[in-house]
Amino acid sequence: MIKVEHIYKRYGATIAVNNASFEVKRGEIVGFLGPNGAGKSTCLKIVTCYIVADSGRVVVDGLDVLENSLEVRRRIGYLPESTPVYPDMEVGEYLRFMARARQLSPAQSREAIARVVELTGIERMMKKTVTHLSKGYKQRVGIAQSLMHDPPVIIMDEPTSGLDPHQIIEIRELIRELGKSKVIVLSSHILQEISAICTRILIIKEGRIVANGTPAELQTIVSDRSIFDARLRGDESAVGGALRGIAGVESVEVVAQADGFTTYRVTGRRTDRLGCEIFALAKEGGWELSSLSPLHDTLEDVYLQLTARGEPTQAA
Repeated sequence: MIKVEHIYKRYGATIAVNNASFEVKRGEIVGFLGPNGAGKSTCLKIVTCYIVADSGRVVVDGLDVLENSLEVRRRIGYLPESTPVYPDMEVGEYLRFMARARQLSPAQSREAIARVVELTGIERMMKKTVTHLSKGYKQRVGIAQSLMHDPPVIIMDEPTSGLDPHQIIEIRELIRELGKSKVIVLSSHILQEISAICTRILIIKEGRIVANGTPAELQTIVSDRSIFDARLRGDESAVGGALRGIAGVESVEVVAQADGFTTYRVTGRRTDRLGCEIFALAKEGGWELSSLSPLHDTLEDVYLQLTARGEPTQAA
């Protein structure tokens, strides 16, 4: 649905986007995550035809954004970081204005407004002036305008910025609902927002994509170690010695004791076999194994490491 190939964008001496490539397929909610100034908004503006890349290629729904700019815009609903609403208009008046801007006929306009009003839950706001709306409802009105022409692709730049916790939850649910039928790309510098909503995450730093994968995949791409918590019943000295004897194990630490069981944290070189070897060892030693849990870096750990060093990484 969206294919971005090796795009660059420079502002004077500053490289805003540096050889960025990614794809977004139908059924995905993809999040752009990165520090302020990392290049998130610039990438989205290029995809939406708001600005033009210095080089590279962008294709949306099979259409090149340079060769078919107007057709691409018809296929995209865009919510920029600053919600595009006119403060002196009533909500209903503003939506009718946006329907005309989208060149909808009067009949299409009435149908489209009824659809987006119900979808975004702004029925009670239709007679209110935009300037009197809360930030959350202004965001809803901004989302409503982006859906007016029923586009297959929705792009949102910082959709929950400045909202209170209740408003954030409401916008999250709305985005999830939209994601059932549309391709959604959104940006944020807030890890919790991206991880709570998105099926796939792109991490960007200094204009470069430094990671691309699902939340689960990203948790495994940074660490070069395998870590397991093994809860075992058996002689502590014998169990600990046996665990330390596994090839590649670097440390064994007792982290808990309860009900006759001891929990050992086993750390070793990155391998797909460590868990299997712990299980086989327990069976061979006749020790009761009640749980064996792999531990991964948190998304926060991954994000901090990748944005600190900025080395390009691709999740499997």
